[in-house]
Amino acid sequence: MGDSGSFALGTALGVIAMLTDTVYLLPIIGGVFVAEAGSSLIQIVSKKVRGKKIFKIAPIHHHFEASGWPEAKVTMRFWILAMLFAIFGLVLYLLEYGS
Repeated sequence: MGDSGSFALGTALGVIAMLTDTVYLLPIIGGVFVAEAGSSLIQIVSKKVRGKKIFKIAPIHHHFEASGWPEAKVTMRFWILAMLFAIFGLVLYLLEYGS
């Protein structure tokens, strides 16, 4: 998926979250995406402020690959994390809005 497709899907998710008043759940359900963006942000800030890198390379999935993990292993681990974040977000949603 390119930039345009991912931007469209992200915008659609954001609009749906605002319409259903569940905006606070987006960072939880998309925890892997938040971690990926956060790792890049941490790396940039660390480079500018301290002059040192925290990760070998950012975003964090590249750091794991540079550490010797095969790409398939990184992908599977991120799928598992994404599933856990999604389940956690769904549980929070059901606790708040479930009957």
